[in-house]
Amino acid sequence: MQYKADTELVRRQNRGLVLQTLRRIGSLARVELGRATGLSPATISAITADLLSEHLIVTASIEERAERPPGRGRPRVALSLNASAAFVLGVKVSLNSVTLILCDYGGHLRDRTRLAIPTQGHEAKQFVPRLAEAILAYLEARGVPHRKLPEIPIAVPGVVDQTTGKLIWSPTISVDVGAIPGPLSEALGIPVSVTNDVNMIGQALNSRDPLRYGGTFAVIFIAYGVGMGLYINGRLFSGAFGSGAEFGHSNHIPGGALCRCGRRGCVEAYVADYAIYRAVENLPPDEPPADIDPDAETMRQLEVRARGGDDRVRSAYHQAGLALGYGLSRLLAILNPERVAFTGRGLAAFDLMEAGFRAGLEEGLVAEIGRMTEIEVLSPEDDLVDVGILAGALQRLDRDIFASADHEPVPGERRLLSRPSASLGIDA
Repeated sequence: MQYKADTELVRRQNRGLVLQTLRRIGSLARVELGRATGLSPATISAITADLLSEHLIVTASIEERAERPPGRGRPRVALSLNASAAFVLGVKVSLNSVTLILCDYGGHLRDRTRLAIPTQGHEAKQFVPRLAEAILAYLEARGVPHRKLPEIPIAVPGVVDQTTGKLIWSPTISVDVGAIPGPLSEALGIPVSVTNDVNMIGQALNSRDPLRYGGTFAVIFIAYGVGMGLYINGRLFSGAFGSGAEFGHSNHIPGGALCRCGRRGCVEAYVADYAIYRAVENLPPDEPPADIDPDAETMRQLEVRARGGDDRVRSAYHQAGLALGYGLSRLLAILNPERVAFTGRGLAAFDLMEAGFRAGLEEGLVAEIGRMTEIEVLSPEDDLVDVGILAGALQRLDRDIFASADHEPVPGERRLLSRPSASLGIDA
């Protein structure tokens, strides 16, 4: 019995490896798939035969390329994921709106739709039933069968207690929405998961380049707030109760400027858009952040003023960089990650923060420790939250559902709902 159990475990792992390789690399001939996975030709033949019969992968004539042998002979075929085997519907929650993101099993984006649903005020109590109603109507309008939707991942800005499903705190969503995953899953008849949106940025980086972003690393998001996604030893860190790594709400100056979370002196209270705007306009440090809402154009104008030599604006950005540097020095001293990546709209002005950032980092950290970590600034234009929501769900499909031969049957029809509208960088 133990031998049989071990055999089944190896078989499941190998199936998952084949699916994940086709997702990461794209269409491959069997010989190429063997090289990429390290599995024997016999194992590859057996696994791909099963996956073809289960309609999880499909075949197509291979392109003319170096792998194709010259002369006569049976033409090779390429194996790829069957895009219509399943679908993933991701939900990204923002202030008084949600964005529904639909992709197929191949990782191709099928649709992105934004809907107005109140997340604050007295109407927030109806958030879950309204979201359920919107999702059901969305799936019906696009002809997506529930059986092809194994889960719905939701990303929210804030902290969710994963033991109860209740929202602990969010800058954009009232705690009055109550528990989200349980009631929503019951209304839809589909499993629902909820996680912090910045965690999904870390998930996106890991899925795009698992070698570079596969060990211990952090990604820090800077815009309307400051958040962090954290991987430790190749696994997304979410804490014992799902709160994750609240870098933006760690303390920078005790009793300092008022933060959106209601406490004083947080890193975010000096680095976020509202914090920089508050400093430039000489607003009191206890001015409620909810009353300060600079838009993207306002922040762009501040950058222009700073680059034009406005000392007040330059000082605000310097102080923001200093807070960021001190905050990161604490993280590096405790965790010693391989790399830290910065992203978000606020990074368009990172050059204005850099002198303060370097000063805070150098003063707050032993130089030898700091040199161990690679620090990089990513493009602020890349919507990594969308990518991470879908990439994580697709990885779970490969690993937890389709890696097992006893999954629910996949219908043999291969017709797609529509042509892909775009790529999120997670398709083969």
